[in-house]
Amino acid sequence: MSANASNEFAPMPQLLQQLAADENSAVTISPGWSQGRAVYGGIATSIALIAMQKFVEGEAPLRSLMISFVAPLPEALVTTNARVMRRGRSVTQTSVDVMAGEQIALHASAAFGGARETLAVAPQVDFKPEPRDSVPLLDASVRQLPGFLSRFDIHWTGGGIPMSNTGERRLGMWVRHRDNMDEFPAAKIVALADIPPPVMMCHYNKPVMASSLSWSLEMVMPATEIESDWFYLDYEVEAAADGYSQQNGRIFTEDGSLAALSRQCMVYFE
Repeated sequence: MSANASNEFAPMPQLLQQLAADENSAVTISPGWSQGRAVYGGIATSIALIAMQKFVEGEAPLRSLMISFVAPLPEALVTTNARVMRRGRSVTQTSVDVMAGEQIALHASAAFGGARETLAVAPQVDFKPEPRDSVPLLDASVRQLPGFLSRFDIHWTGGGIPMSNTGERRLGMWVRHRDNMDEFPAAKIVALADIPPPVMMCHYNKPVMASSLSWSLEMVMPATEIESDWFYLDYEVEAAADGYSQQNGRIFTEDGSLAALSRQCMVYFE
């Protein structure tokens, strides 16, 4: 194996540092990041983001990110093929293919945009989180959880528990990285924003297979201006039928500022 191969459960900052330093933009995803057939979507997307940021480092912050999950990305050597589609005066648009061997596993595009002097409209959203200490941290010894969740602190406060058969339409959770992600402020948000499972899973009383088909993430605040470590995720299923669900989410900083908006098309199998 190559590209910094390891049999240890490497923390996310270490993997992203290796990717950023590798001249071929490749990295070996260590064991422990899998959730079912594929690695956790938050780290897969972060890999795509770092590959694209190499072309715009220092120029402009991330404004929007669009992802298609084409095939399962394994815990193995992955390579990235990033390119600039257009570099304008304010906005640079990039795209990337994340490869598992010869197979495209993930395709992403991103827009990085510098600030301009314009009129502004402040977000008008309700921030009504459940208190973080109203529930204990998720504990893998109590509930069977994917191993990669040990890299995060999670207080699942707002319902939407898979297999609970409650039929709820939303969930809420407080999340933060256990590892220091200050070196990667945009990936810090991206990796947290994909933690919530499909809300549709709480409509069942048995396990169902589910995964993201596509994902769009829009930054309301430049990631470099966000100092919060804790974030509140407020996610809702808007509709579901024929094995596809539409789910949106809002990512708030600890003080209630709207940091990002998430939207996913998700598939589920009975």
